[in-house]
Amino acid sequence: MKIVSIILARGGSKGIPDKNIIDLNNKPLIYYTINASKKSKVSETWISTDSKKISIIAESFGAKIIDRPKEYATDQSSSEQALKHFSTEVEFDIMVFIQPTSPLIYASDINKGLDLMKREKYDSVFSVSKEHWLPRWSLDIEPINWSPIDRPRRQDMKEKYVENGAFYITTKEQFLQSGIRYGGKMGIVEMPISRSFQIDTYEDLEILKKIL
Repeated sequence: MKIVSIILARGGSKGIPDKNIIDLNNKPLIYYTINASKKSKVSETWISTDSKKISIIAESFGAKIIDRPKEYATDQSSSEQALKHFSTEVEFDIMVFIQPTSPLIYASDINKGLDLMKREKYDSVFSVSKEHWLPRWSLDIEPINWSPIDRPRRQDMKEKYVENGAFYITTKEQFLQSGIRYGGKMGIVEMPISRSFQIDTYEDLEILKKIL
């Protein structure tokens, strides 16, 4: 049973230029997910990138590199396109897709997912955090699935699981059949909200610096 991880890290980030290797407490952002992967039960840690700069940095931390074709590294490209390219080039049984923008992931989170896959015979497992009900509004100031006239109490509303985007685990068979990162019989690994932050903006970056 060959278990590999894949971290997608293209070079063309618009919100934060060079986001995947931006400095986060004296280490490039991508270091944190590479480190978590290498400390886990994953046998190979791969980076899919179109950037030579990212390749050099990732290799220095012990990751393997797969060169991503330019057509799978545009603003319009989906993660699934890059994952499919990876799946046709690398042999594996189980793929752990880790997002480099989630630096608070631990090796133990990944291992929990892998243990669940084996024990429960899941086809896919993904990371979540638990969310209490909050009154949400659309951008045109309309309540989403609730009424201000009959505002529910938080304790009367069911909690929900929210994908935190840290990682997705799936079998190669499931991925090639469905073309998406999860499917079939699915399970979840719950991570605390305090470790479920992703870096998409400079404000996120400052928050993560303080947490780390």
